[in-house]
Amino acid sequence: MEAPLYPDSPLDPSTPFDGQPAFWVGPRHLAGDDGRLYEVVADTLAGLGWTSLTIVRGRHEPDEAPQDRQVLRSTVLHISPDSLRWAQWVLADEPFHLGNLPIAWQISARADTSSPLATWSAYFTLDVPGEAVADFLVALDARTQPTAPLAGPELVLDAVAAHGWLRDIDQPHAVATDPTFTSHISLGEVPPLIQDADPRALITTETGETGPAGWQAWAEPALGAPCLWAVSFGTSVPHDLVAVFAASLSSTAPVLRRVLPEATQERLLRAPAG
Repeated sequence: MEAPLYPDSPLDPSTPFDGQPAFWVGPRHLAGDDGRLYEVVADTLAGLGWTSLTIVRGRHEPDEAPQDRQVLRSTVLHISPDSLRWAQWVLADEPFHLGNLPIAWQISARADTSSPLATWSAYFTLDVPGEAVADFLVALDARTQPTAPLAGPELVLDAVAAHGWLRDIDQPHAVATDPTFTSHISLGEVPPLIQDADPRALITTETGETGPAGWQAWAEPALGAPCLWAVSFGTSVPHDLVAVFAASLSSTAPVLRRVLPEATQERLLRAPAG
């Protein structure tokens, strides 16, 4: 069974508890998503005029209670007016993992509507600051052609360096880290399962060759500790779009939060809001 809907809420969003005090928090890259990553992104897309669609596939028996329904696959899909870009909330859809964290949002784009396949995709886990994902989507929406490369990779590192991040001594043109060495952005090998239309992305290590690189970002609160969040950009994601994400992620402007990540709350500066 497949049913398109326009729901008032996502399938299983993470929402903060009501009544908790709000704080202005920094640094942004360690502030988490406030348990509202779906809402922040979905509200942004609604404001841009994207269409939302919920697709549920499963088996429904006569007289079966809703809680007993066997859902085999479900996703919330947001589509741009020109159908060249889309964003999927895939957390309820048995997503694959980045940094041992399940993917929450998958954002994709294609050059034209003649092909159903994405030219590139980007993947975001929970606790990526929603402000950074929203800024990425606003920049994507503003592009006339969402797949055309407009700038080189240096733009990404310039964006974080402008906010005090440090370039790696050994790889200054590919890697940068925040001043506390907890969050990182790197241009390098793309993890498995990252979708991209560049045929070179299919090259495996078995051939003895290396495929094209893509941007990866992640936060590791302590050496060897589990990641707080992880992001992966496919090989063909334009560098200027990654730079918008990187600039927002590394921004020194405080963000409003009610729910703080347990792994980083001791590292956060906070001030009561209101």
